[in-house]
Amino acid sequence: MTLAIVLAAEPAAGHLTEPPAHPVEPAGRVNGEPLTERLAAQWRRAGADDVRIAADLTELADLVAGATGPVLVSGTDLVAHTAVLKHLATSPVGPTVALVLTDPPAAGQATVREERGQVVEVGAADASGVFGGALRVGAADLPALADAARRAGGGGPLGAVDRLVAGLAARGTLIFAHRVRLLVAHRVGDEAQRAAAESAVAAVDEDRAELKLSVKERDDFFTTFFVSTWSPYVTKAAARVGIGPTGVTMISVAFAVAAAVLFGTGGRPALVAGAVLLYLGFVLDCVDGQLARYTRHFSAWGGWLDTMADRFKEYVVYAGLGFGATHAGFRYGWALALAAMTLQTVRHMTDTWYGALHDEAARRPKVVTADAGGIGGKLNAASTRVQADTGSVSYWLKRTVVFPIGERWALIAIAAALFGPLVALVAVLVWGTLAFAYTGGLRTLRARWMRVPVLTTVDAGLHRDDGLLARTLPTARRPLLLAVLGALGAAGTLVWALLAVHGGGDLPVWVPVLALVLLLGAAQGSRSPHDGSLDWLVPAALRAAEYLFAIAVGVAGRAPAWLIFGYVLVLTLHHYDLTARLEKRQSAPPLHAATLGWPGRSLLLAIGLIAGYASIALATLGAYLLVVFVASVVLAWVVLPARARGGVRSPG
Repeated sequence: MTLAIVLAAEPAAGHLTEPPAHPVEPAGRVNGEPLTERLAAQWRRAGADDVRIAADLTELADLVAGATGPVLVSGTDLVAHTAVLKHLATSPVGPTVALVLTDPPAAGQATVREERGQVVEVGAADASGVFGGALRVGAADLPALADAARRAGGGGPLGAVDRLVAGLAARGTLIFAHRVRLLVAHRVGDEAQRAAAESAVAAVDEDRAELKLSVKERDDFFTTFFVSTWSPYVTKAAARVGIGPTGVTMISVAFAVAAAVLFGTGGRPALVAGAVLLYLGFVLDCVDGQLARYTRHFSAWGGWLDTMADRFKEYVVYAGLGFGATHAGFRYGWALALAAMTLQTVRHMTDTWYGALHDEAARRPKVVTADAGGIGGKLNAASTRVQADTGSVSYWLKRTVVFPIGERWALIAIAAALFGPLVALVAVLVWGTLAFAYTGGLRTLRARWMRVPVLTTVDAGLHRDDGLLARTLPTARRPLLLAVLGALGAAGTLVWALLAVHGGGDLPVWVPVLALVLLLGAAQGSRSPHDGSLDWLVPAALRAAEYLFAIAVGVAGRAPAWLIFGYVLVLTLHHYDLTARLEKRQSAPPLHAATLGWPGRSLLLAIGLIAGYASIALATLGAYLLVVFVASVVLAWVVLPARARGGVRSPG
């Protein structure tokens, strides 16, 4: 249950209780009400299950102490669209979110400094905004909120709600920022300001603004100019007919699977049709997120499903291209598809962990500002300038060169339609490799400058996917060095296997044994401190090592190419599940221990290869992991939530 509290304690700028002399009548508000009652009514329309008015911070602390779900708090000097409050209440960025405005700060209002969507400092001299007088606090942060309310109840230069958010930040609570776009929100200090704010609210078409807000504020070039220009119309239609975001996601998956089948079929008409379906599937991939933002239907299940569906769609298209290239007479079509999938997964792993690194660095401003004159500091400053100059050539070039999903799908569709599956795969690999080198090099320099041991802030053993075997091995230092050695061993095994099979011979037994020893050596770093400036690269290196070793086992054992692809695809789904949970700050999957960890899986494959049953080992282990993955999904999103609710319902 969501509780909303309107804090009626007098703000520093003065308490407004009387309506303006010439009241306006914006849609969706009760004319003539004091702001306290009006805000209470707006919170109800925004979705709050219970709304209370607290006379002071002590009363607010008592109300918070009895709450079991999220708590919404606002002062009495806020004039805003109801949609602003609804967006704050349903924001998916994190459990605790504060409204941040660009208005000049008035007396008694707390300034904030925001980095990467996080409020990293309240009362900052170099403020990037002003606290908007409203916040949502997640259930886990309620004790900190109650404590901050009790300690801030004695008064001070700031208004009551401003002292509250300052106290919450001082306790180390992770607070995300919610900015207002297109809609109106202002904190008012007198009747003239109130009347002006209400006029501004009345002048905006709330529904039309919400539809525009469903489109991401900053997106990539292809998505911005070739999808988002018309996808909101599809979003509006889907909302009218009652199709939810999950339904749109499933239709998008169907389009991608159909495109993959057409790419595999070959022939110019099929390739062109596949390209069209791929484009439409990507449009729907954008629409599901836009629909969620427009209808405010967010859920952990929906976010997880969107992440998993995106990767499955892309990789099933790679499979179709690989089959199509092989069917057209190219011997290594499946090999290119495997390479594209492995490269993209490793790229995503570095993206996730660099994002975690940067978020942690944002919460440590003193570390970030050190050595500002070094190369890392200069790169960080240059990147900030480019990102701020939206619409410039350098801005769009930077967003395009990293090869985001819109550009990948556009390249696949155009290359496949014009030149065929082989050219499409080669183009994806070439651009993807260049983008990986570009982003990896710059991020490595910036990470060394940040000097933030990000892996000490998360469950490294879980997200490394170590498993029981790694935990039983003796601990060794230098996790990054060990991970790189393991990856090199796996890559060397793959190269040797390719050469041996291409020459008609067999892979010597000692080669996979040596590679396995290097892999297990990498596992020895599981319990060592991840305090190096580049240790954020460890998970990606381990993913690369496991994938390359599995591919080498399949090649050396002469397993069918589609079987190798299928096994690695199952591995990627398992690892993207972990990645999605890391990004959403969720716990481990219910059956994670049953996945054996990457050292255990690699050991079983090595035994299968040495015994002469590589294909059987890949098929059996792959089927087992798929069953565990599906069972874990059902447990996590159906069974356990149903037990918590006391009934049985499907997710979504």
